[in-house]
Amino acid sequence: MDKKLLLTQIQIDPSEWEQTPPGVKKTMERLWRELEELKIALKQAQEKAGMAEEKIQRNSENSHSPPSQDPPQVKRKKSKSSKRKRGGQSGHQGQSRILYPESECDKIEDHYPEICACCGEQLQGIDEKPYRHQIVEIPEIALSITEHRLHQLSCSNCGGQTRAKLPEQVESTGYGVRVVSIVALLSGMYRHSHRMVKTAMEDLFGVRMSLGTISRIRTEMSEALAVPVTAAKEYVQQGEIVNVDETGFAQGNSDGQNPQKRKAWLWVVVTTMVTFFEVTLSRSTEAAREILGANFLGLLISDRYSAYNWIDLKQRQLCWAHLKREFTKISERTGVARQIGRDLLAQEKRLFRLWQKVRDGTLRYPEFQHRVPKIRTRVQNILSEAAAIAIGPKEKTPLAKTVRTCRQLLKVEPALWLFTTSAGVEPTNNAAERAIRPAVIWRRTSFGSQSEAGSIFMARMLTVVTSLRSQKRNVLSFLTAAVEAARHQTQPPSLLPESPTETELEKLAA
Repeated sequence: MDKKLLLTQIQIDPSEWEQTPPGVKKTMERLWRELEELKIALKQAQEKAGMAEEKIQRNSENSHSPPSQDPPQVKRKKSKSSKRKRGGQSGHQGQSRILYPESECDKIEDHYPEICACCGEQLQGIDEKPYRHQIVEIPEIALSITEHRLHQLSCSNCGGQTRAKLPEQVESTGYGVRVVSIVALLSGMYRHSHRMVKTAMEDLFGVRMSLGTISRIRTEMSEALAVPVTAAKEYVQQGEIVNVDETGFAQGNSDGQNPQKRKAWLWVVVTTMVTFFEVTLSRSTEAAREILGANFLGLLISDRYSAYNWIDLKQRQLCWAHLKREFTKISERTGVARQIGRDLLAQEKRLFRLWQKVRDGTLRYPEFQHRVPKIRTRVQNILSEAAAIAIGPKEKTPLAKTVRTCRQLLKVEPALWLFTTSAGVEPTNNAAERAIRPAVIWRRTSFGSQSEAGSIFMARMLTVVTSLRSQKRNVLSFLTAAVEAARHQTQPPSLLPESPTETELEKLAA
């Protein structure tokens, strides 16, 4: 033991120490060692208690946990109660029922009043703009069933038997393209289980099929969508502004493609008109490169996940919604860390007040750009001051965690402000999180997939449905055209949006 350190700590004169009996010295040294050990144990216990407390307080406001996993003690922010009555408000432009055009009506019946409701006089004339009332009904569905009988005849010469073959235009699957499309639609877009699809097909259309048939139909649809989905992937890789996110996904090993039973990941890449999904068995940088393309040149909006660090910071926008949760977590700690978190939250609030005005049209973008530098400078100063605090390499105190977070943010600081210099870039990754939400619901109800083929079907259906909805195109029509093209080996339909020139020409032709 260091003699000088011991004497300093117990505040005793060296001359007095020399006169101290040897037995007392040994006792004091032993007590000193025990005290130091207790200090270390106390520090470790405090660190563990702080970690446990932070874990207990974890919720959707300060972490990536969904609101559904919030503990009971978390108080929801109550919206201010409105004194307005329910229903349409004064001055609100109401919306009436949308009527179909006359060209789509099967029958039109005109009704004329015979006598005046006021005086009883006979009425004559024509109303140029009569009140329109439509009755929409779905007729009873009748299946169209064509039976092909393949006869087998015996040869009078050799006695051999020969059975007729199906004509080339007749599919051997036994189900038409619309049946295949509806099964895929129920299984994919509406996330029905095999048994639910089986029941729905029989109840709605009178089509009876086995669970194995539904599985084969899903496979046929998945293969029919391969080319359009591949083109969609190439399209999003060339996007100017791209949102990306990933979430865990369970993929079984029923086909032997996941022998190590690794956790799968569902990736989503979002552009304005096309969204692409893919399931991989990795969440690595290599997986991100394969999803986005090794030569990605667009602007990327994402969280701080390290798999995207290969992209230049000048091309990245970090999600401020994630940053806000990080700042909230820091503000809920104790001591200096709490003040750091509160200061960062105050600047985030100022920033988004300005951004909301830009979104509302009450603040011009150039004026927004003029006001942001003050906020950016203040955020940089807070992060720099926090990062300069000395901490131990293995220290796990709340302050140490805060310091490390601030140091990490300083390394990627340019990526916090891309939305302030590039018009069209959003400060949050909400587009990708909204797109991936249906997949999360699918995962929750189906517990993932049992094979690689199941994952591919899910990803391709999500790609098709999400992209077509963005373009306001009919999903069933697209699926039908895709199966038709696959069966006749013709050009499949495209998920890519039409060019402006083609759209304008169609409008002029109409």
